[in-house]
Amino acid sequence: MRRHSRLPLVLLGSLMLAAYFSNHALYGHHGLQTRNQLIERASMLEQDIGRLEAVRLKLKRDLALLALEPPHPDMIERIAADVLGLVRADATIVVPTQR
Repeated sequence: MRRHSRLPLVLLGSLMLAAYFSNHALYGHHGLQTRNQLIERASMLEQDIGRLEAVRLKLKRDLALLALEPPHPDMIERIAADVLGLVRADATIVVPTQR
């Protein structure tokens, strides 16, 4: 008879432990929700890294232009055309048309 009186307490305790661990598995510090948030943050940081890498490459190219040796004349002409919109008087300009 005494064994039957403990059964509901053991069952209740087991259910409480299962609920406790389930809650922490979903919402705890190392739970699934936190994992999803970290994955989203990692993808945003990957995009930031891509943008910063592009800026770094541009700055590296600009730094190479400041080197002691004079830059190649074609490079100067290309930068002048891209940045300043200046071209030689005898240059042929091709403008793509939109369809």
